[in-house]
Amino acid sequence: MVMAPLLLLDPAPVFADTECQVNDPQTGVCLVWVEVPGTPGTPGEEGDDAPVETSGGESCVWDGTALGITQPPPGPVPCSSDAGYWSNGLNCYIQLATPVPPAGDPAWQGHEPGDGAVYHCYQPQTGILVYLWSQDPPPDSGTTPTPGEVARLAIEDMQLKAINIGLAPEPGPASVGLVGMPVWMWAAGPDDHTFGPITASASAGGITITATARVHRVTWDMGDGTEVVCRNAGTPYKPEYGKQESPTCGHVYATSSSREQDGKFTVTASSDWVVEWTGAGQSGVIRLNGLRRSVAIAVGEAQVLVQ
Repeated sequence: MVMAPLLLLDPAPVFADTECQVNDPQTGVCLVWVEVPGTPGTPGEEGDDAPVETSGGESCVWDGTALGITQPPPGPVPCSSDAGYWSNGLNCYIQLATPVPPAGDPAWQGHEPGDGAVYHCYQPQTGILVYLWSQDPPPDSGTTPTPGEVARLAIEDMQLKAINIGLAPEPGPASVGLVGMPVWMWAAGPDDHTFGPITASASAGGITITATARVHRVTWDMGDGTEVVCRNAGTPYKPEYGKQESPTCGHVYATSSSREQDGKFTVTASSDWVVEWTGAGQSGVIRLNGLRRSVAIAVGEAQVLVQ
């Protein structure tokens, strides 16, 4: 699309639910990505003190900073008015010029009537009206993505992943936990993509949004009907800790896994992400639940030798 402003006149009046499952070829653990809106927390409700998810914001935005205009500050505007429809890219309301300028009028920028069209571009924030020639109608920002939807484009670029599970006793055929003994859970080697914070920006529809994501909590399904909610990455276990319980994220099994499939409990860690976005004079929160990873752990009964 080619367009050119001309004369300055006197002032005038992200996401359907999706699920995919992959087995890590190196470890064999189950990787699951499920994207669902987070459940807004209730004040005082234990277990969910993250920021409440907000709406996606408004797609039509005034932002005069690129023009050197700081007042009024950037922010949403109605997508239509008596002056036409709003264009984020041009920061004005667009309407076909009436009456149509005659052939040879400077408003045509050297083009003939019928070759594109001449539009009014009106900024109520400044009271400025200009003629604008364009081959095609300027984009209508009322049909473009909202800031929240643009934020989801930024989230896609983050390539968020499930945490790498740290567990003591370690999963594997040579390691067996015991009923009544502490189990330690943690995020092994947490980084930007598995725990955050991580920041990315995306642009669409004439607006740019910057989003920052971080893990708010990890919910551990221990496979015995118990869920443990940990609000941190947990503490990696070291042999010198002996039989101590984890100070940050742990569990104690009350029953063995002998009756489970393959004789093991399936332990699943689900990450609850909070994404805070800003841009276009707006801000908001997106909740993402369900980046999951699973491992299996054997838990046996302690045997007492009687002589």
